[in-house]
Amino acid sequence: MTNSRVLQKLRAGDFARVAGVSRVADPWLAELIGRIGYDVIWFDMEHRAFDYGVIDPISLACRATGIDLMVRVLKTGYTAPMRALEFGANGIMVPHCMDAAEARQWVEWTRFPPLGKRGFDGAGADADYMLCDPVQYMAHANRETFLIVQIEDREAVDHVDEIAAVEGIDLLFVGPGDLSISYGVPFQINHPLLQRAIDRVANATAKNGKWWGMPSGTPEGAQALLDRGARFVTCGGDHGALVNGLRDSVKAHSGLRLPAPVAAE
Repeated sequence: MTNSRVLQKLRAGDFARVAGVSRVADPWLAELIGRIGYDVIWFDMEHRAFDYGVIDPISLACRATGIDLMVRVLKTGYTAPMRALEFGANGIMVPHCMDAAEARQWVEWTRFPPLGKRGFDGAGADADYMLCDPVQYMAHANRETFLIVQIEDREAVDHVDEIAAVEGIDLLFVGPGDLSISYGVPFQINHPLLQRAIDRVANATAKNGKWWGMPSGTPEGAQALLDRGARFVTCGGDHGALVNGLRDSVKAHSGLRLPAPVAAE
């Protein structure tokens, strides 16, 4: 069984460096991310057409390099988090969690009794393919699996104190794009409405002994979030790296010119 690197760092008072994977679902990239020094891969199934079968090899590459795999699941019901966990995910991220009742539902689906009602199989990657003691496995899974709910809607901010108080929720993650749209100030991340909403998330997690996080576009932005109390910070991703790398490459080669034709003698 694998211990969560994210939870180890958070419990020690440290923070987690997150790499987003939303385009290249290949194990080599997961292994590369682990070798570079990230703590966790954020694998996005909400906005991408990935099948659950890709989780197994990516999880194996993460285990080989000692980093975590977090899957942002489709909100299709019980099987969405269960299969991701059995295929080796260390954490689950739930988009658009609206209230405490929904948060408790996700706890039930991702935690074994007595905290939740997750069904037992014991033959997946998370249980060492049936090599571990089943009782120890259930206790380990409850202790070393993290559950993150995203605060992406005005309604969720209105219920953020109740959401943060739900036992079994580890971290609240602000989705600033959708949240700004919900407040009627699309992509105005520094707007006072959005900043007050982020403060409410930060205060709710501090009051309830939970952690919070948010995407950051720059090292300066990441540092500002850490100074504000965030402990789960995105530090890059495959899509942005591809776009920026290719764009920079075109710009760097924009001065290329064909040689002048040689005049015939």
